[in-house]
Amino acid sequence: MFDFSIVTKWFDELLRQTLGLGDFWTILIECVIVGVAILTAYALIAIALIFMERKVCAYFQCRLGPVRVGPWGIFQVFADVVKMLIKEIFSVDKADKMLYYIAPLLVIIASVGTFSFLPWNKGAHILDFNVGVFLVTAISSIGVVGVFLAGWGSNNKYSVVSAMRGCVQMISYEISLGLCLVAAVALTGTMQVSGIVDAQTGPWGWLIVKGHVPAIIAFLVFLVAGNAEANRGPFDLAEAESELTAGYHTEYSGMGFGFYYLAEYLNLFVISGIATAVFLGGWAPLNIGVESFDNLMNYIPGIVWFMGKTFAVVWLLMWIRWTFPRLRIDQILKLEWKYLMPLSLLNLVLMTICVALGWYIE
Repeated sequence: MFDFSIVTKWFDELLRQTLGLGDFWTILIECVIVGVAILTAYALIAIALIFMERKVCAYFQCRLGPVRVGPWGIFQVFADVVKMLIKEIFSVDKADKMLYYIAPLLVIIASVGTFSFLPWNKGAHILDFNVGVFLVTAISSIGVVGVFLAGWGSNNKYSVVSAMRGCVQMISYEISLGLCLVAAVALTGTMQVSGIVDAQTGPWGWLIVKGHVPAIIAFLVFLVAGNAEANRGPFDLAEAESELTAGYHTEYSGMGFGFYYLAEYLNLFVISGIATAVFLGGWAPLNIGVESFDNLMNYIPGIVWFMGKTFAVVWLLMWIRWTFPRLRIDQILKLEWKYLMPLSLLNLVLMTICVALGWYIE
């Protein structure tokens, strides 16, 4: 398995020793390159996810999806991006202008921040702190503020109702998300995202196998709670078009709306990426203890493993969206507070017992 840290160390030495740059300029150049890489990957993955969503939706509804703009309709999303960029950005009368304009920025900042923690390959971690799991949950919580400010700042009754629904839902399901991650931390013994992935290398090392029943329960609860956290169907009551027009972003146009649109799809990718890193081994290949098979799997680059697993989880969540009907707000909250949160707490206790007694695969 190729270690990408070899490339990063070589580039750092190139700037410091070969070019003779000081610490300030070296760090500045590296930060700029990393920032450009994050934003580029963010935009490209968003385009891929939008196209994928339309095709998956069409497949489940026995339609074709985009077919006219470019071969197989692959340029339809690019046409939509251009349209979004040239749309007029208008301001709403009697809106709180400061809150109205800050809200989309908070949502996109939270989305990009959590996106930066994804472990793409061995040694290819953009942000990798020793309390990474804690920081991921903390940064993702900023998006709740952006949702609420959008509804309140728009001075629109439909937007306010939608924002209240969205905030209650997101805050509620963050509890189950956090408990599932704590269960993984209890098994691996680290809060560092790269450390959790490293703990899943080796034969049958993926957490859903290594931690058996408690890890599988945590994984399934994480998918349900993550879907709700991202405001995806069937938990998209905050954007219920039939009763709240477009929800908390009703009064936004142009890239103001575009930021929310981007964040929704990238949050889907982030949830899938975190699920992959924590429960499915991240960039770690599938090893089963057979030398010939394991050697073959190790030839596949880590980023291919990570992207393949992540898009498989994305496809599963899209399948769920286009299969189940939208829930009512009372049903959404009842599912979390009466079922998922107690189940997550019991599962955390079960995981702790398994770790204490050694009932897991070494």
